Amino acid sequence: MAGSYMGIPREEIPWFPVIEEDLCTACGNCLEFCSNGVFSLDDVVVKVVQPYNCVVGCDICAKDCPTEAIQFPEKKALVPKLRQLREKYSHSNLYKRQKVES
Repeated sequence: MAGSYMGIPREEIPWFPVIEEDLCTACGNCLEFCSNGVFSLDDVVVKVVQPYNCVVGCDICAKDCPTEAIQFPEKKALVPKLRQLREKYSHSNLYKRQKVES
């Protein structure tokens, strides 16, 4: 599912949840909410198994976690990073288009 977001390879965007295992009670709220396969139950805690399936900018699972075990990067850092990556990949995509059109 990862693919790209706004022309940016998804793996380049540092937006995905991290679970503090000592706080996770395996309640399953995140598993029920997220339909993108980001989480999986591993014995007694939930693990992030497909981080780049996370929707960029979505952090609702963290807000739904009763023990605040799910952490995300700060959203205010996301916008400048996306701008930087769009700039990087807009030049790359322009170069690819020019080669194809030549």
